[in-house]
Amino acid sequence: MRIGLGSDLHRLEAGRPLVLGGVEVDDVRGPVAHSDGDALLHAVIDAMLGGAGLGDIGDHFPDSDPQYRGVDSRQLLRAAAELLAERGLHVAQVDATVLLERPKLGSHKRTMREHIAADLGLPGGAVNVKAKTNEGVGPVGRGEAVAAEAVVLLADS
Repeated sequence: MRIGLGSDLHRLEAGRPLVLGGVEVDDVRGPVAHSDGDALLHAVIDAMLGGAGLGDIGDHFPDSDPQYRGVDSRQLLRAAAELLAERGLHVAQVDATVLLERPKLGSHKRTMREHIAADLGLPGGAVNVKAKTNEGVGPVGRGEAVAAEAVVLLADS
């Protein structure tokens, strides 16, 4: 067994779509990013790669590579799972938290969990997604950014 920890943060800007866990959330602001800016999936991917000793998301899917411009982060999640499989590992469990002042994400968490579980071939109970505000503190609390943290448990395949 191995444990990986991941995090991500993106500045928010008006006129961009907000995608979290592969779910487009209704809001007037979205992340400034090379890809779709899905902070939740980016944190999960970083946790997966870190737990496997494979560096981070930028090592495998660099923002300097035009093929990743606007890419759906669910594709990156599945590609990261393939990298783990090549090394005889798979994700056994995911626990993640999205930090976003608004909008509230309660109605979207189930679909986010379902997407992550489906993309990683896990039962739904092996994935948990939480949503928190930052109580008005810092860039997340002021509504200027979205952040996410994730822990994954990896096991031998």
